[in-house]
Amino acid sequence: MSIEVLLNEFKEVAYNPAKQLDAFKAEGKKVIGVLPYYAPEELVYAAGMVPMGIWGSNNKSIVRAKEYCATFYCTIAQLALEMLLDGTMDQLDGLITPTICDTLRPMSQNFRVSIGEKIPTIFLAHPQNRFAPWGVQFCVDQYTNVKKMLEKIAGKEITNEDIKAAIKVYNASRAARREFVKLASDHCDVVTPTLRSAVLKASFFMLKDEYTEKLVALNNELKALPVCDWKGVKVVTSGIIVDNPTLLKIFEDNNIAIAADDVAHESRSFRVDAPEDEEDGLKALAMQFKAMDYDILLYDPASAENRRGEFVANMVKESGAQGLILFMQQFCDPEEMEYPCLKKALDDAGIPHIKLGVDQQMRDFGQASTAIQAFADVL
Repeated sequence: MSIEVLLNEFKEVAYNPAKQLDAFKAEGKKVIGVLPYYAPEELVYAAGMVPMGIWGSNNKSIVRAKEYCATFYCTIAQLALEMLLDGTMDQLDGLITPTICDTLRPMSQNFRVSIGEKIPTIFLAHPQNRFAPWGVQFCVDQYTNVKKMLEKIAGKEITNEDIKAAIKVYNASRAARREFVKLASDHCDVVTPTLRSAVLKASFFMLKDEYTEKLVALNNELKALPVCDWKGVKVVTSGIIVDNPTLLKIFEDNNIAIAADDVAHESRSFRVDAPEDEEDGLKALAMQFKAMDYDILLYDPASAENRRGEFVANMVKESGAQGLILFMQQFCDPEEMEYPCLKKALDDAGIPHIKLGVDQQMRDFGQASTAIQAFADVL
């Protein structure tokens, strides 16, 4: 299968999640919505159900969700609720809602109240003190609660062997995506920013074994090509989500390629594998969460050392990028509070960067286009 065909197939999935949901339900599958982020999707897969990511929408307006949300809630959370209220998600058989930030915590109650008994809601509270043995045990206990509720929805037991098998499937998928982002940088003439985003976004709407098989095929096709002699600019992107095709088209119009990313919706989601040598599947998933690092929403006992800022600065250097573009979600307190530390690390490393405020209700990209074009000219 050609590269163009494979890329278009990923693009079709990424831009039409409702069509994917309809297809899964037509096949008689149960589907569990998974809100951001770090939810143990492996448990859904192990139950024989389909996990489907919910990260807001670039194509909807916030109407009914305003009845439940303060205006300063980020649009990702508000649009997720909007889709639950307007019927878009009526076919879901359950919903997992992590409570990892100050918006998702109260929003989890809005999700439960707004959809009532229509869709079972599974709450997930990750431990911030995740390094100590009692932090790992807390995480195991939380995942056990998630497992019990998924078993009730699935009507079957999720065995330890089911979980360990799912971990292998997901580790293979994470490895394929890590390889893809490197190949996308080497072949940025073929994998444009828009297509790169579509390939990674499609992973939230497909069963991971099917997704990985298709991605491995794409990776093999890309590896057969000569490395691109890119004459334009390369940058690292950072933020929670950067999946708007109109926004990414500005990159292409200004000859900007993405060398790597520090994006929660992209590389942060597949940076760390679950250990396959751990006998207890739930503990393996908890150990994976323990190993997560360099994320704004995760507690860092050495935060005074600005480890995350240095990590991002090193990413820019190691990827061969010439600068960084930070897409900051409006009203995201963790990102806003972290920015001075991130800016200091980038400035100390001599790395140019710009910060753009974005949300999923953006319809006018004039200012973003001007800023990105000017940044490309400077680089």
